[in-house]
Amino acid sequence: MSNHEEFSDRSGRVCVIGAGSSGLAAARNFRGLGFEVEILEACPDLGGNWNYESPAARVYRSTHTISSKPGTEYPDYPMPASYPDYPHHEEVLAYLRGYAENFGLTPIIEYETEVARVEPSDVAGPTGEPCWDIRLASGERRRYGAMVIANGHNNVPMVPRYPGHFEGESMHSAEYKVSEILLGKRVLVVGGGNSGCDIVVEAAHRATATFHSTRRGYHYVPKYLWGMPSDQVADLMHLLRIPMRVQRVVGDISLRLFRGRQRDLGLPEPDHRLFETHPIVNTLLPYFVQHGAIAPKPDIERLDGHHVYFTDGTSEIIDLLIWATGYKITFPFLDEEHVGAVDGMPRLYKHVFHRESDNLFVVGLVQPDSGQFGIVHWQCRAAALYLRSAWDGGLANPWLKTRKRDPVEDLGGGIRYQKTYRHHLEVEHASYTRGLRKLVRRLEG
Repeated sequence: MSNHEEFSDRSGRVCVIGAGSSGLAAARNFRGLGFEVEILEACPDLGGNWNYESPAARVYRSTHTISSKPGTEYPDYPMPASYPDYPHHEEVLAYLRGYAENFGLTPIIEYETEVARVEPSDVAGPTGEPCWDIRLASGERRRYGAMVIANGHNNVPMVPRYPGHFEGESMHSAEYKVSEILLGKRVLVVGGGNSGCDIVVEAAHRATATFHSTRRGYHYVPKYLWGMPSDQVADLMHLLRIPMRVQRVVGDISLRLFRGRQRDLGLPEPDHRLFETHPIVNTLLPYFVQHGAIAPKPDIERLDGHHVYFTDGTSEIIDLLIWATGYKITFPFLDEEHVGAVDGMPRLYKHVFHRESDNLFVVGLVQPDSGQFGIVHWQCRAAALYLRSAWDGGLANPWLKTRKRDPVEDLGGGIRYQKTYRHHLEVEHASYTRGLRKLVRRLEG
């Protein structure tokens, strides 16, 4: 964008893109340090993924959290005591509305304000670096002193390609909302993530026949272990600083006692150790496999009309194919070079800090083995403190400025995650959060 174009000068303000759980946390933390903040939200309401009525939502009618309340909530705004261990999406949305009201964020959200383009300006801002020039879908142009991107990473569905052509109904899990569409159909769900496992369980209730195709076996963790939410059992072990190898042994024994060996249930054995993939939290999938209501299948080999052929030589006639195969990481309004991408993947220190820019941050761009709201709070607190130092004196904290130029860091707490696309953003929540809190303490001086 050229400086000769006419911009609304907001170079004394911070722009937050997105009013979902991450954008709200960003606005709360930056405003808490005295910044003037504006939130630009493309949808008609806040909540992002958790707003069932929003086009950005990826929840379906029956969705509950897969992390319990303590692992989901913001640290400075507890969930209501009346909420169950695993809140429903309507309760999560009500919680986010309460958070926005409590911290005075509602008046600064601009709804139905889609960002079409973001580029560095040729005008310097308070940090001494270029401001960020924005073009809205309406054509309006604005200039901000700093930018926080919180557009989420569940926007663009990813659908794999297989030889042949499928002539039945097909959809991505992003489009799935209600289980009535499964009635009377032979359903194949492809994908071993939490959404795929939830949907295949709903199909076990509703469909004529249900099949579940995954490329590998997974460790299925029930929502409760030893009489408490399973993530709270894990957090207790993290709190006691029990070594990961011991946690893995305890986890393996607990799962064996809870449901027996997977191959005895009819489920494929995992080809990796516990914790080395994003956790699948589902109590009912093994139950329905044992009852014959879900038939596990390996990867697809090819498609032919209504027939789906699998790599084990079997085939099935399918009416409805649901791709629960994840999402692409995209920033549709920003060139990859401006977000520090390498080989199409963003390379950011702690998945937050740009290698060079001191006034551009990305928050919520993580896939933790827990709830996300608390983690994002600490991301935003660290980013706001860093910008405060750069904004006040035009000089960012030199030690962090140097460190973030090399973003390579073990964020898995010693876990070696499977090298797949979905694990690019994976973090082990306990060690990652400790690292963020340590960073915050140092920035606070």
